[in-house]
Amino acid sequence: MEEFDYIIIGAGSAGCVLANRLSSVNSNKILLLEAGGKDTYPWIHIPVGYYKTMHNPKTDWCFKTEPDETMNNRSINYPRGKTLGGSSSINGLLYIRGQEQDYNMWRQLGNVGWSWKDVLPYFLKSEDQERGANEFHGVGGPISVEDQRIQLDILDVFMNAAEEVGIPKVNDFNKGDNFGCGYFQVTEKKGLRCSAAAGYLRPIKNRNNLKIITRAHVKNINFDKKKAVGISYWKDNQLIKARAKKEVILSAGSIGSPHILQVSGIGNPLEIKNHGIEIINNSPGVGKNLQDHIMMRPVYKVKNIETLNKKVNSFFGKMAIGMEYIFFRKGPMTMGASQLCGFAKSDPSRETPNLQFHIQPISTDKLGGANLHNFNAFTPTVANIRPTSRGEVYITSPDTRDDPKIKMNYLSTPEDRKVTADGLKLIRKIVLKTKAFAKYQPEEFRPGFEIQNDEELVKAASNYAQTIFHPVGTCKMGNDENSVVNDRLIARGVSNLRIVDASIMPNITSGNTNAPTIMIAEKAADMIIEDSKA
Repeated sequence: MEEFDYIIIGAGSAGCVLANRLSSVNSNKILLLEAGGKDTYPWIHIPVGYYKTMHNPKTDWCFKTEPDETMNNRSINYPRGKTLGGSSSINGLLYIRGQEQDYNMWRQLGNVGWSWKDVLPYFLKSEDQERGANEFHGVGGPISVEDQRIQLDILDVFMNAAEEVGIPKVNDFNKGDNFGCGYFQVTEKKGLRCSAAAGYLRPIKNRNNLKIITRAHVKNINFDKKKAVGISYWKDNQLIKARAKKEVILSAGSIGSPHILQVSGIGNPLEIKNHGIEIINNSPGVGKNLQDHIMMRPVYKVKNIETLNKKVNSFFGKMAIGMEYIFFRKGPMTMGASQLCGFAKSDPSRETPNLQFHIQPISTDKLGGANLHNFNAFTPTVANIRPTSRGEVYITSPDTRDDPKIKMNYLSTPEDRKVTADGLKLIRKIVLKTKAFAKYQPEEFRPGFEIQNDEELVKAASNYAQTIFHPVGTCKMGNDENSVVNDRLIARGVSNLRIVDASIMPNITSGNTNAPTIMIAEKAADMIIEDSKA
């Protein structure tokens, strides 16, 4: 049995950070396991390639959620990265940290060291900001953050219209106060995706003290009583064991981490003993507290102005887009999942924004895999970024190769439904009631302006709603009975086991979650190194 100081389960956003930082200590011997394959699929590295990597079994686990009664009994596709870099290799490349208040709330819950002022240095450490360094941004870090290489008139029109209704123009959403409308920055380097694998893993993959194994599917964490001593994993249908002298670090994400914990005997005994699993520790919060951002996807037709629909649907348009990318690394092939961002309040009494817009200069009936509409239209999505609904992840068998069940319970609280309706009405006000849009004769293609009642509006919009791929919270950090880790991310009730990924968030951040996940891993790496010296 091979022995390592640290075994990292999952080479996603967090795992890549940990592999880099922990292997920088020469005396550490590190094993990094990834159940997916290498990140050699070409579409991973072309920014707009997320259309080819999501829902593709080469690079995506292709999960589906359980039907949600609160969303017209819909089950939705639930992409999660299945490759080096994890979801940072297939996501929409949008760089958003969240609001200062998010992290101060974590600290208010008793998590020492997780306030905004505590975490900001780790955002700076991870970042290579194209615009240069200042008090909010860093240079020289592994993750390249750049301005988008595309600009379209329809996006500027929306920005002007938002300003008319009191949402100011901004050019930096990452200073802790996000209110406003402006262009997203993206995790790209000269027109290519900068995933966690590209930024953190590729430069150091040949270190002598780091062993990386892909297509290694973890069966379970092994314990000696309550001490994590190693792991068992499948490689080429062979079951292999590895021993950890210091720690097992679980970084399999908000779906994978609770799944592995449960099959390893950590969870609610009433739920896991039915599968014949030996109970190692009663931890009822494992898999609970699942939070995500659901985006409503209204579509508006416009006249006298171009969106990308017709260009993408045209052979010559596609040729022009391809040439622009090949020769200049610019244009639509460098696009993140959205181009224009907005943060707003569903009502003026809110202290900070609780809505996020992702404005896309395209429209389609179904996100991913469907043709764009053959008319000029755009999609101003809106999401409640502080949802009160909670879901859960739970196992279906003692075998981690069987998908867990993912029950989201989207829009299951009256507050979430009210905020969603208010968000859709705010979009209507921006598009249909402003001078900026008037000359383009906007028309609500869906859900349809004739729907005015709040509940009917949410119900109609739910038919086209999609996740923004931000699952968090299933192994939450805290001090109550449902907390799974403490504020040093050590699993409660056992030893030598740490969880480091988005699953530890007690509350979801107000925006896209990849940058916060990388920050969490940067901070965790420092804590692990500190604790090893104690």
